[in-house]
Amino acid sequence: MSISAAQVKELRERTGAGMMECKKALVEVGGDLEAAIEHMRKTGLAKADKKAGRTAAEGVVRVVEGSGRVAMVEVNCETDFVAKGDDFLGFVDAVSALALEKADSDLESLLASPLKAGAGSVAEEAKALVAKIGENIGLRRLFGVVSGKTLGAYQHGSRIGVVVEMEGGDAELAKDIAMHIAASRPVCVAEADVPAELIAKEREIYAAQAAESGKPAEIVEKMVDGRVKKYLKEVTLLGQPFVKDPDTTVEKLLAGKGASVVCFARFEVGEGIEKKVENFADEVMAQVRGS
Repeated sequence: MSISAAQVKELRERTGAGMMECKKALVEVGGDLEAAIEHMRKTGLAKADKKAGRTAAEGVVRVVEGSGRVAMVEVNCETDFVAKGDDFLGFVDAVSALALEKADSDLESLLASPLKAGAGSVAEEAKALVAKIGENIGLRRLFGVVSGKTLGAYQHGSRIGVVVEMEGGDAELAKDIAMHIAASRPVCVAEADVPAELIAKEREIYAAQAAESGKPAEIVEKMVDGRVKKYLKEVTLLGQPFVKDPDTTVEKLLAGKGASVVCFARFEVGEGIEKKVENFADEVMAQVRGS
């Protein structure tokens, strides 16, 4: 049957899909607009399910602030091209606004919540976006807090975000600490917070290295203790030299301001995700075949 340009235009406006996809859907259902929309949703969600297992290591980290609250999210996609697109960024904006409203770190609760008035849940809307843009999309991490304490936030471009909660101090100090964390990547606030298994692993590595020196056991032990102590200063916020003044540590800076850090979170796009390395020619052929 003949499908008019007006039918294709209306279906495009209602679904956001491409012209050829809209025309194909209308042909398959005999020109029935509502049936075409349902058909496209079903086939789109089926495609989304297939894409769910694909690696999504690009995307955006977004930090948003409100009165006495702050939230940070990492939303991932497969390519930097999609990460800069309006559809993806619109989804990130909506997720960020909802995260700020809830201001907690319950990812499952956020995924199950309506993205906005009249919309499906965050998880459902993400799935619909996958069907539309053809890449795997996922809300990977969330950090939110409501507090009467001093809050600081910093976003470096679209890929790194930091949130800090402090006792004492002021907004300027909190922002400086957040910027420091973005640059220096501390693991935790203080030495007491470093996981025991992480210290044990480092000690084992240092012991193996020191043993090769051929020095007496008591000397080796002192060498290992010294290296572990140095390591703890490197990975803890309080032990690190402050980026704006390397002659003083963050611990001394905070003490001088009568402040202390309660907690912090640092997100960087794709950190910890193992990226699959593919042959470019094979990847192109896979796309041609519709994989």
